[in-house]
Amino acid sequence: MGLENVWVATLTDGLVRADFVAGVQTHQTPALTGKPSRWLLDITLAVPAGSGTKDGWEVSDLHRTLAQTDAYPGRAVEELARTLDRLRRQDAAGILRTRVRYEELSFEFSPFVDEDGAPSDR
Repeated sequence: MGLENVWVATLTDGLVRADFVAGVQTHQTPALTGKPSRWLLDITLAVPAGSGTKDGWEVSDLHRTLAQTDAYPGRAVEELARTLDRLRRQDAAGILRTRVRYEELSFEFSPFVDEDGAPSDR
C-alpha cells in the first residue's frame, strides 16, 4: 500500500507522484511594486535540486506550488496531509487537484477508470 499510483497536480509544473512528497507548507510571497503579496501552498519533494554557477554548485529541496491565493489558506496543509493519508489507506489510483474557490482551498480526487467507467485496477 502506498501513494505510487496517486499523482498530485501542480499549479504550473504538471503532475508529481504523491509518494515523492516529503513536506507540505504555506508561505507568503513578498509584495512587489504593482504586485500584491500572495499566499502559496507548496509541496517539498524527496529529491534534491541543484543549480550552479562558475563559483560552485548549490543543492536545495525541490518545491512545487499547488495553489496561490490572496488570503491565508487556513488549514490547507493539514487537509492535504489528511487527504494523502486517506488515499494511501484506500490504495487509491488517480489525480489529486487543489481547487481555489472564493479564496478557500479544497482537494478533489479523480480516480483512474477503465474503459467501462469502473475504477481502474491499475
